[in-house]
Amino acid sequence: MKFNTTILITTLIISTLAFACGDAGTNTNATNTGNSNTTKANANSPVAVTTPAPEQTTNNAPTLTPMFKAYCLAMEKKDEAGIRRTFSKATLEDIAEDMKAEGSKTLVEYMSVDQVTTALCEIRNETITGDQAVAEIKTAAIPNGEKFIFVKEGGEWKLTMRSPALDSVKQTTTNK
Repeated sequence: MKFNTTILITTLIISTLAFACGDAGTNTNATNTGNSNTTKANANSPVAVTTPAPEQTTNNAPTLTPMFKAYCLAMEKKDEAGIRRTFSKATLEDIAEDMKAEGSKTLVEYMSVDQVTTALCEIRNETITGDQAVAEIKTAAIPNGEKFIFVKEGGEWKLTMRSPALDSVKQTTTNK
């Protein structure tokens, strides 16, 4: 009998709590702030959720597009010399070290995992400051886009494997 009473009391407590909490999945208090989609907390949802809104296109990267399209075409054709022409000197040096460590014989072999083709080869939102630029690129390997840093060498724009997001993470970890 004591067991049945314990089950009855436990069931009543759980039912009362479930009724009092309501449906946490339903939220009628969502607002769009323009920069992000923010769901405000209300009585039924104690947690605020923020989803970043996609960045708007401010330009079609008129300066960097020819170089980036050449990179995608060279990758698609597996043109080692063409790929090398698109990268900065420092990037090629870093790649050479990685290739040696991995045992890759060619740049094409090393880069094969990047899935770069002309099918998805987009660049946008370039911002140029002197001999450095930042633009968002999209490829099959990065379909949602990622900002990369470009540098001007010998009067030509070159791709680096540096990203402002990764650079800021590296800076944060080295400052600790």
